[in-house]
Amino acid sequence: MTAAPHAATLTPPARVLSIDAYRGFVMFLMVAEVLSLSHVARALPDSRFWAFLAHHQSHAEWVGCSLHDLIQPGFSFLVGVALPFSLAARRARGQSRTTLRLHAFGRALLLVALGIFLRSVGRAYTYFTFEDTLSQIGLGYGFLFLLGERSPRAQWTALAIILVGYWAAFALYPLPGPGFDWATAGVAPDWDHNLRGFAAHWNKNTNLAWAFDTWFLNLFPSPNSGPGASAATAWFQNNGGGYATLSFIPTLGTMILGLLAGGWLRADLPQQRKIQRLALAGVAGLALGVLLHATGVCPVVKRIWTPAWVLFSGGWCFLFLAAFHFLIEALGRRSWAFPLLVIGANSIFIYCAAHLWEGFIESSLKTHLGAGYSHVFGAPYAPLVQGAGVILVLWLILFWMYRRRIFIKI
Repeated sequence: MTAAPHAATLTPPARVLSIDAYRGFVMFLMVAEVLSLSHVARALPDSRFWAFLAHHQSHAEWVGCSLHDLIQPGFSFLVGVALPFSLAARRARGQSRTTLRLHAFGRALLLVALGIFLRSVGRAYTYFTFEDTLSQIGLGYGFLFLLGERSPRAQWTALAIILVGYWAAFALYPLPGPGFDWATAGVAPDWDHNLRGFAAHWNKNTNLAWAFDTWFLNLFPSPNSGPGASAATAWFQNNGGGYATLSFIPTLGTMILGLLAGGWLRADLPQQRKIQRLALAGVAGLALGVLLHATGVCPVVKRIWTPAWVLFSGGWCFLFLAAFHFLIEALGRRSWAFPLLVIGANSIFIYCAAHLWEGFIESSLKTHLGAGYSHVFGAPYAPLVQGAGVILVLWLILFWMYRRRIFIKI
C-alpha cells in the first residue's frame, strides 16, 4: 500500500484566470453604479437604448431580475467556486484541519463585522443589520467550509434540504389576517407588486423572514436603547427594500452551487467536459427557477432570496462562468480580460473602496472638472462621464496594486 504524500509536498493548484475574470466582471458591475445610467435615461426620455441600460443597472422592484440583480448572487457563487482551490492551496502548505477551520470561522466573523462597519459609516451609531452581501456570505461561510470537506453527494443533499426547508418555512407561515398592521410592515395592501394566492407567502415585509427580523434585530443596540433613550417603539419595524437576515440561508445554497462548480473545475477532466457541465447546470437552473415561478410554487424574488431565485440566479452564474472559462481557458484568449483580472484579483479591496472612497473621488472630480463634463459632452451625459472618471481612478489604484502584487485577502 503506497503511503499518501506529506501535505508539504503537494502541489498548489494553478490559478484559474476565468474565475478572477468573472469576479472582476461582477465587481465592475457593482462599481458601475456610479455611472448613474438612470440619470442619463431621465435626461433622454425618448431613448430606448438608455432606458434599457438604466433598467439593467437597477434592482427589480420585487419579482423578476435585471443584470444588476445578478451582482450579489455572482459574488456569493464565486465564494463557493474559490473554496476548493483555497482548501487545496492551504493543504499544500501543510495546514492542519484545525487550522483550516479556525481560519474559515474567523473569516466568517470578519466578513460579518466588515459588513456592519461599512453600513455604519456616516451614521451616528453602529447599524446592526445583516442583509448586505458581506454579512450574508459571512453568516453562511462556516457552514460552506464544512461542506467543502464533504463529498459532492453531501453537498447536493445539503442544497436540497436548504431549498425545500426554506420554501416550507415560508409556505407554512400564515398570511396577513384582517387585523394586520400594514403601516408597520411599510407596505400598502394594494401595492402593485404584491403577489396573490399561494405566492403571497413571499410578499414584501409580511413573510417569515420579516417576522424574524422584527424580533432579532431589536435585540441589538439601537438609537432607542441606552441611558435616557425611549424604547416605547421598537427601532426596527421593516426593511424598506424587503431584505432580511434569514436570506443568508438560501444564500448558502447559492454558495453551494458555486462549491459544486469549483469541484468540477478542479476535477481532472477535459476543458470541454467542464464547460458542458457548467452550461448544462446553467440551463437546468434557469428552467427550474422559471418553472417554480410560472406554476406559482415559488416566485423568483431576489430581495428575499427565494429558493426559485437560488436556482434561477444560480443558472445565470453557471452560464457566465462557462462563458468565461470557454474564452479564457479553452480558447486561451486572455488579453481582453486583463482589466477584469486586475479588478477580480482584489475583490475585497474594491468592495471596500467603492463604499468608502467613491464619494470622495466623485466630489473631487466634480470640483475640478465638473463644468467641463457638461460643456464637452453635454449636460445629459455629465453624470456618466464623471462616473467613468471615478471608475478609472479606482482601476488605476488596483492596477498599481496588481503590478506590485499587493492583494488584500480575508
